[in-house]
Amino acid sequence: MPKFDTEQAERAFWDSHDSTGYVDWENSSLAVFPNLKKTTKSISLRLPESMLAKLKAKANSMDVPLCRYAN
Repeated sequence: MPKFDTEQAERAFWDSHDSTGYVDWENSSLAVFPNLKKTTKSISLRLPESMLAKLKAKANSMDVPLCRYAN
């Protein structure tokens, strides 16, 4: 694996090189990042009230905040 003096140098290298020659898949392991938060984006939707009620119930059962504006 090459050593890089700066992050910019590393970015430039990987922009022009394929990583397959540098990865040893035989000795690799699964990486787990338990504290990462998923990226979210707010949107507006018009839904039938019955569908909104079902979504709220499902979100609540999954411990997912639906939206503070969803009445």
